[in-house]
Amino acid sequence: MAGISAGQMDLFAASGETSKEDAPAPSAATIVALPAPDANPKTLIERREAMARELEASGDYRILRRLTPRPTCGRPDPSNLADGKRRLGLILDTETTGLDYRTDEIIELGMVLFAYDESGIGEVIDVFSELRDPGRPIPPEVVRITGITDEMVQGHRIDPESVAAFIEAADCVIAHNAKFDRPFCEAFVPAFTQKRWGCSVAEIDWAGLGFEGSKLGYLIGQCGYFHNGHRAVDDCHALLEVLDHPCADGTTGFARLARAMDRRCARIFAVGSPFEAKDTLKARGYRWNDGSNGQPKSWWIEVDEADFEAEERFLTETIYRSKTKLRIDWLTAVERFRAA
Repeated sequence: MAGISAGQMDLFAASGETSKEDAPAPSAATIVALPAPDANPKTLIERREAMARELEASGDYRILRRLTPRPTCGRPDPSNLADGKRRLGLILDTETTGLDYRTDEIIELGMVLFAYDESGIGEVIDVFSELRDPGRPIPPEVVRITGITDEMVQGHRIDPESVAAFIEAADCVIAHNAKFDRPFCEAFVPAFTQKRWGCSVAEIDWAGLGFEGSKLGYLIGQCGYFHNGHRAVDDCHALLEVLDHPCADGTTGFARLARAMDRRCARIFAVGSPFEAKDTLKARGYRWNDGSNGQPKSWWIEVDEADFEAEERFLTETIYRSKTKLRIDWLTAVERFRAA
């Protein structure tokens, strides 16, 4: 259809209104000039942060900020660590082709080395992030979860000697599910066997600290951040901030984990326990070991040293109803979370 001429009536104008074509052009005085966008990135960030704080202050919004990794400060002079008050910790994460360290392979290793002392976490010292070609196609489910493809890892390798040199100065290794990561790392670099290990899932009561879950995505979100999850070094940076986040009781997750790594625990095997006691043991937290790993074929549990006598009394009085010889392995952070 041909356009309406300038002299025709605008059929869509309300009665008594002037059509758009007949309306007078606005005078220069009526035109509002919008301010030009600020080209200074620092000023723009400050304005955005001010808006975020205003939204948060209203109580109607929760703001998630993109996690920015801490800057790397470089390796300290060894003399600065000589007194033992200032130490180096290592946060580690692996991406693998599957769940079994005996048959599956590491395809990405991320590590963040940081300083800490009695006051908590300090600066980031060094960062390691490498991909590795497993020598076979990466399963589609792993590609979906991690975003790591065969093309990305093709031709890449991780030098075990470089990893061993990177971790040498670390006093402890922390993983968000150490029971999974430790066996993979020890199979790849034996130097990991000599390190103290801490697990930020099993050894921190996140619910008691006011968090709604122990998955890293939940934790980092409740700390006010979002990040590129399921890539190894990004998860390491995220876990560092979670561990250093001040909780409602004034402590941090790292403070609790540091205490846990200093404790001793007992792995108790209820060897020869009556078959009819299996439900009672299971309800108390015991797990079944089928004996295929060289450990006794029995129900077992790990308890803190402070709880050992009570557990021994429970087994004697409730399960065996007599004195019995239990298999007891005492574990420190050096032994915990190894492959069973």
